[in-house]
This record gives sequence, structure tokens and C-alpha cells, in this order.
Amino acid sequence: MADDKRAVNTKGSLCNGISQPRVGVCVLLVDQQGRVLLTLREVPPEAGCWSIVGGKLKFLEALEDCAVREVFEEVGLKVAIDSLLCVTDHLLPAEGRHWVSPAYLGGVLDGEARNCEPEKRATSNGFGMTNFRRGSQ
Repeated sequence: MADDKRAVNTKGSLCNGISQPRVGVCVLLVDQQGRVLLTLREVPPEAGCWSIVGGKLKFLEALEDCAVREVFEEVGLKVAIDSLLCVTDHLLPAEGRHWVSPAYLGGVLDGEARNCEPEKRATSNGFGMTNFRRGSQ
């Protein structure tokens, strides 16, 4: 990586003047009908892209607690975390961001999904698995 000459914008990942990764916790929510809840992002990282629900880990917050909190803040659902799905090392040099992101599988305990943060998300929708395609067509 030392030979990589791409321009990197580091302003988004600075903490006390030092570039460093951030932790973003996310949750894959699948309802009883097999639909996946996705939100359309309005702000970086990945503005204009659909993503699963999630957000930034607070200092001294447990990962699963962050996952539950973020789901409630973003879409108004009370959820239980079932399991850890994966951890991604999300490098976005053009945005000057580096995220380490554990992703959990979660189940809905209570509530109706709604967009609770319209300044950050255009919408939130449930999508059936038939809405997803593999590769380009």
C-alpha cells in the first residue's frame, strides 16, 4: 500500500489531528415475510446508496448496545440481536473515511419501521429478496 498514489481526503477521519478508523455498527433486519429493511443514505459515507441500518459507536458503548440504539434512532424499531454476521474493513479513500463495521442479524421485537432521521436518510423500505440481482444485467 505504500506505493498507492491515489489522493486521499483525510478530513472525515481525523481525531485530535490524527487520521484513524471509525467504528460503525449495523444491523441486517429481516421481517417475517423475508423482506430486508434498507435505508437510502443522504450523507457520507456513501450518500445516495442503500444500506442496512446502523451508525457510529459511542465511546465505552458495547457493540450490540450500539446496534440496538441505532436501529431505534433511525427507524423506530425495538430489536433483539441474534448473531454477528461479519466485520468489514470499509476503505473509502475518496471520502477520506475508513470504517471498521461489525454487522449483526437482528429481529424486530416491536414497532413499525419509519424514517426517524429524514436529514440523514431519504427513505427506509423493506425489500423482498427477489428485488436483488446478481451481477450486471
